[in-house]
Amino acid sequence: MIKVFSDLLYFQSFTNSSSQSKTANIKPISKQNLNILDFKAKSKINRNYYVSLLITACYFAIPIGIVGCSNENQGTQNQASSISKQITNQSVSNTTEKQEVRVVYSKLGSLAVMRKLGTLEKSLAAQNFTVKWLEFAAGPQALEALNAGSLDIAATAESPPIFAQAAGTPLVYVASTAFNGKGVSFLVPANSPIKTVADFKGKKVSFQKASIAHYVLLKALQKEGLKLTDVKSVFLPPPDANVAFSQGGLDVWITWEPYITRAVQKNIGRVLRDGQGLQNLGGFYSTSRKFAKEHPEVLKIFLEELLKADEWSQKNPDKLAELLSPDVGIDIPTLKQIQAKSAYGLIPITEEVVNKQQQIADLWYAQGLLPKKVNVRDGVLTPGEYAAFTPESVKAN
Repeated sequence: MIKVFSDLLYFQSFTNSSSQSKTANIKPISKQNLNILDFKAKSKINRNYYVSLLITACYFAIPIGIVGCSNENQGTQNQASSISKQITNQSVSNTTEKQEVRVVYSKLGSLAVMRKLGTLEKSLAAQNFTVKWLEFAAGPQALEALNAGSLDIAATAESPPIFAQAAGTPLVYVASTAFNGKGVSFLVPANSPIKTVADFKGKKVSFQKASIAHYVLLKALQKEGLKLTDVKSVFLPPPDANVAFSQGGLDVWITWEPYITRAVQKNIGRVLRDGQGLQNLGGFYSTSRKFAKEHPEVLKIFLEELLKADEWSQKNPDKLAELLSPDVGIDIPTLKQIQAKSAYGLIPITEEVVNKQQQIADLWYAQGLLPKKVNVRDGVLTPGEYAAFTPESVKAN
């Protein structure tokens, strides 16, 4: 079972140490301390005597005192007014400071189009937001960052959010994506004798744990009457698995684009099958509950720009390939073939979507891969909250 992140015990240890520190500072009053207290008491009496004399003397100087105090009070009031204005101006200035929204980085798809064209930055400028794109090896790592407060919007397949929920990540589902199962494939070495999933038994099979690759492997094995324990699971993120597969250290590698096409182009692997028929739900865009409550306007702009990028990508396959080719290191004709596998569109978080996600969560729990049963609805917002940022065209779906 993957542990998406560690529990934090800092607060408890800080509290305990603070209590011990306070207890340690309590000391008994010695005779010397009593003498000091007696001296202070006598000093206080003497001070009171001299204060009385001073008040009597000032009584005869009241006219002069009034004038002096009046000028002093006026100066104090002016100074206080000045400080108040400075605080007010500083507060107003802070509200106009630019804020940053941190979005997961992608080299393919509509997210990549938004990043390359800068459309999200332009639209969020009116809301005084800048955009920072952060790259991760896979979905689970992105959700670790979301939990740590260093990412605001993540894009993953269906399984990573479930494992993240099991680990206590306060994520919420923003929208689901269209899918067709073509974006993930089972790779075997070019000269491998493996012909079907049934041949996986006893073989070294690599995949990113708690990812779409993990899920489609489970479903494919079930169709052959096999279990995950029937294969030798090698948990590696795509970059590491790519090295191991290239060096002949793996029998099967389940991954996604552009790793699939790169392996085929280099003639180090061939596609045994893809994920068609193994999925019944697309991926998810997710955020933290805090961000969803504080910035629904940012989420709305994000989804609107995502839909525009979807539409542009579908209408401009040639320009899309030209735009993304430098980032992925794949020639334009091949990249067009990859893009032809894409499924475009957003699906709102409906009762049907939640139920399907719950079925997947229950499947993982039944496999003993979750530490506890996950209630997907813990990551679902209210209808009113979804209405605040879901575009009308998505609601229609």
